[in-house]
Amino acid sequence: MSDIKHIVDKNSERYLNELFALLRIPSVSADPKYKTDVLRMADAVKDSLVAAGAEKVEICPTPGYPIVYGEKIIDTNLPTVLVYGHYDVQPPDPLELWTSPPFEPVIRNGNIYARGSADDKGQVFMHVKAFELMLQNNLLPCNVKFMIEGEEEVGSSNLDNFLEANKERLKADCVLVSDTSMIANDIPSINTGLRGLSYVEVEVTGPNRDLHSGVYGGGVANPINVLCEMIASLKDSDLHISIPGFYDDVIELSQAERDALNSAPFEVEEYKRELKIGDVMGEKGYSTLERTATRPTLDVNGIWGGYTGEGAKTVLPSKAYAKISMRLVPNQSPDKITELFKKHFESIAPAGVKVEVRPHHGGWPVVTPTDSNEYRAAAKAMQTTFGKEPIPARGGGSIPIVASFEKILGLKTVLMGFGLDTDDIHSPDEHYGVFNYLKGIETIPYFFRYYAEMKQNG
Repeated sequence: MSDIKHIVDKNSERYLNELFALLRIPSVSADPKYKTDVLRMADAVKDSLVAAGAEKVEICPTPGYPIVYGEKIIDTNLPTVLVYGHYDVQPPDPLELWTSPPFEPVIRNGNIYARGSADDKGQVFMHVKAFELMLQNNLLPCNVKFMIEGEEEVGSSNLDNFLEANKERLKADCVLVSDTSMIANDIPSINTGLRGLSYVEVEVTGPNRDLHSGVYGGGVANPINVLCEMIASLKDSDLHISIPGFYDDVIELSQAERDALNSAPFEVEEYKRELKIGDVMGEKGYSTLERTATRPTLDVNGIWGGYTGEGAKTVLPSKAYAKISMRLVPNQSPDKITELFKKHFESIAPAGVKVEVRPHHGGWPVVTPTDSNEYRAAAKAMQTTFGKEPIPARGGGSIPIVASFEKILGLKTVLMGFGLDTDDIHSPDEHYGVFNYLKGIETIPYFFRYYAEMKQNG
């Protein structure tokens, strides 16, 4: 095992070039115009698993984009790790804000710049290369199964059915996921919780056609004005969400839990400098770490309507739209929150407009244990390669499938990610550190080693 870092260093250029080939494929699942590319990406993932030495590799169709499955069973008496990740990526828009094209990966300042570099192609491919390394050097201590999907960025709507239909094939002892981040490169951490999600799109309709704003302005409702007022009313002056019943199921943290969370390294001034903001902002009575990891949120992700082209057009629009996401915390049901939002949003619409709320996708929040073999193995692996014991930390993002792994397969998940919150995932100039990518490939074999030892020692 002491040669792992040497092997990674020796093969680092090849590992990077192979990742770059995947990053060049624009596998955007949210936009149908990329359908051919998403399917091409599934083929590329399959080929990479085959090349690494996986067996029974296949592209499993779903009503949406396919799931790529592969495995290596070396001994049925040994423990089995199910590795999960996704090959789809977020849309690259707005393109003009990228320093370099989103699907032409480049390295700048030690970072790999490309859409999907951190979320999640770079982190998935770490597992493929780590598996290859273990297999080629006789270091694989337990069985491995890979399940890599193409719809995570649009809600994983077909994954639960796949789990239900493939319980026997997916039997394992734990799930290993790298789709999360660490506190810093010199402060390793492991996610112990994720927020859930409710995502909706709203449409506000006023007059039956666009109108001249001089002839009709002031006489009929302007859907954009109304939509802005409705959205503004969803929070009070303390930035507390005002939807009735929204907080009913929220489990408040104890003071001890809040103190532990806030003991994690965090410099608010550095945070503001990094984001180029004058001050932080959020729900009154909570710290930034609490707001971004343990409190529910409501945010507008996009809003549009009327004329947005060059120059001026004095129009009173017929319609206005917004996309809204709500991040949820343990015990909040995404279906319940979506229904509460829909009922409330429709109730506050003035008589001059019609409102339609269209649910998109959602996911349950999760908390993962820190006293399990999988967590201890991940912590020991990171301590081995980083030289520091990782800090348990809550994550603000959502991975809906983690709750399904426990509910359907009865498996606990360990969230051993190597990204950073500053990687700009979902944003222009998404990037992933070369250090992080290679450190992941180095660390994962240690997880397998320690997990196998812990399982065998009871």
